[in-house]
Amino acid sequence: MDRNVVVERLDSMPMESKHVELVERKGIGHPDTVADALSETVSRSLSRMYVEKYGKILHHNTDETQVVGGQAHAEFGGGEVLEPIYILLVGRAVTRVGDVRLPYRTVALGNARKYLRTNFHGLDADMDISLDCRIAQGSEDLRGLYESKDDLANDTSFGMGFAPLSETEQIVLNTANYINGPLTKNPAYGEDIKVMAARVGDKISLTIAVAMVSKHIKDADEYKSLLADLRTKVHDRASKLTDREIEVYTNTADNPKKGLYYLTVTGLSMENGDDGSVGRGNRANGLITPGRPMSMEASAGKNPVTHVGKIYNILANRIASDIHTSSGGDIREAYVRLLSQIGRRVRDPWVAEAQLIPAEGVDIERHRSDVVSIFEDHLDNIKRLTDDILNDRVTVF
Repeated sequence: MDRNVVVERLDSMPMESKHVELVERKGIGHPDTVADALSETVSRSLSRMYVEKYGKILHHNTDETQVVGGQAHAEFGGGEVLEPIYILLVGRAVTRVGDVRLPYRTVALGNARKYLRTNFHGLDADMDISLDCRIAQGSEDLRGLYESKDDLANDTSFGMGFAPLSETEQIVLNTANYINGPLTKNPAYGEDIKVMAARVGDKISLTIAVAMVSKHIKDADEYKSLLADLRTKVHDRASKLTDREIEVYTNTADNPKKGLYYLTVTGLSMENGDDGSVGRGNRANGLITPGRPMSMEASAGKNPVTHVGKIYNILANRIASDIHTSSGGDIREAYVRLLSQIGRRVRDPWVAEAQLIPAEGVDIERHRSDVVSIFEDHLDNIKRLTDDILNDRVTVF
């Protein structure tokens, strides 16, 4: 296939050379991330059901999950959920094949509740959650595009990706995954976290919000001790990833004089009025990076076969990573943009572009053919990405 891949030099300062850099990650318990996760969980569970019954993924997009916060009262040593969190699963899917009605609601609700039960240790997924499903049949025109043998794009949309991650970006991702992973083996730490980094020159400041689980903390002194321990561990881990100065702040809205602490019953702020929506949080690479080009398209919940809002964002990051790695240091940063046109084959983007920031003295023409080959390989084998998504080898939030 003759694709018009544009490769151009980007005359811009690499991120590591800029004086100011801002990076954010919303942890797995943040309401926006919960909405993303449930949308993606429903999409993948429906996809597996379709494959099991019909040998292929049928049309669906379940990317409109809404989280409506509940009410709770938390206090040291205890607390209770007063009103459950309301979660609405919304989207479009094939609900019937011929005269056969599919168990799409059972599959969606069952797997969504399983995700909540598995990932949030302080949450009673049966009592603390009111889970609703309003997924319905999709429109005929989009189903028609989807059912084509050519895998036609069902939207005019673009995807963005870049590589490599800067030190600050790596630190934010590493820190959030550490808190959401090994650290939450201590049940006093909840899963609802946010990590914000501000690098100014050679100083990286991390502001971390962590929802603490009230019943596992006896008093304010223990609460303060737990946060001090977190700051020490995060500082030590981050210092291993950079030679820059690191400072760490935690739960900066606390006001001990007024008895105000970030205490929760469930470890999730959505227990008490904090809402969430798909697409308001992390991009497909797991980060929010206002200093980089980004697509505002939500990747979570979209079907992994024809919805370029999902596919192109993931693919652009993979292509950028391969371009940077294969250059042997000649390309300092790679930015990739892919644009679809509704009704056009997914493997044949309307526009495919790589913007390259070369190392000093490097002519990007030396790498043009390699860059084009990387695009061709990923696009020719785009079904590998669908398989990776279906087999949980890809995260989109």
